[in-house]
Amino acid sequence: MHLTESINLLYVLSGLGVGFLVGMTGVGGGSLMTPLLILLFGIHPQSAVGTDLLYAALTKTVGTLVHGRRQSVAWSVVGRLAAGSIPATLLTIAVLHWVGSPSPQVTHVISVALGIALLITAPSVLFRQRLQALSRAKAGSISPAMTGRLTTLLGIVLGVMVTLSSVGAGAIGMAALIFLYPGLEVRTLVGSDIAHAVPLTAIAGMGHWWIGDIDMGLLFSLLCGSIPGIVLGSLCIGLIPDRVQRIILAAILLTVGIKVI
Repeated sequence: MHLTESINLLYVLSGLGVGFLVGMTGVGGGSLMTPLLILLFGIHPQSAVGTDLLYAALTKTVGTLVHGRRQSVAWSVVGRLAAGSIPATLLTIAVLHWVGSPSPQVTHVISVALGIALLITAPSVLFRQRLQALSRAKAGSISPAMTGRLTTLLGIVLGVMVTLSSVGAGAIGMAALIFLYPGLEVRTLVGSDIAHAVPLTAIAGMGHWWIGDIDMGLLFSLLCGSIPGIVLGSLCIGLIPDRVQRIILAAILLTVGIKVI
């Protein structure tokens, strides 16, 4: 069946809604899309995670091109993150394949990992401004060499977390980068986080495709909605106070995280 014939209006509308929220709030789509696919549409957790990873890789490639043209990507930071995340992603995929994915055991692990990632993401969203203030107060207390090692360690953690749950490269990664690099502008950290997410989500998504199941019709439907949704959301930035956005999103993430676990 041709891709255009497999478009599902409900999936398109879901992509539109999530894309709008991502464009308006900047919260990673995986935090919202993967639980939506699992809880609302009953998509198998591994298929939902794998599909969302490829979806993220495609959408964040566009974001990387935009940030790259604006010179708002610190490629040295991206390299340090990738030095940890890419090997960790490949190792995680290998372990999933060795265990025998897809299987009930792997499905359980993915569900628990998703729930934990969402529960960590919630405070990362809610307390981002306090984290920025703490980061500025601690500026210079960590040596450049230690910062580099901690960045690679962060990449390892994100590699495992994102491969298992598709969540973490956005809010959690940004929260850690804000703390590690207080001297960089937030827009540069955002651009770096997005640029790092492209190879991470692409490799993890292809890995899930190799060992499991990717629904290409679902992927195409989500992209049809999310691309215009992100554009619309970007145009609506500031309509809702930032504090209100963060409280609502944190409450949603906490609720969904508990539900998934």
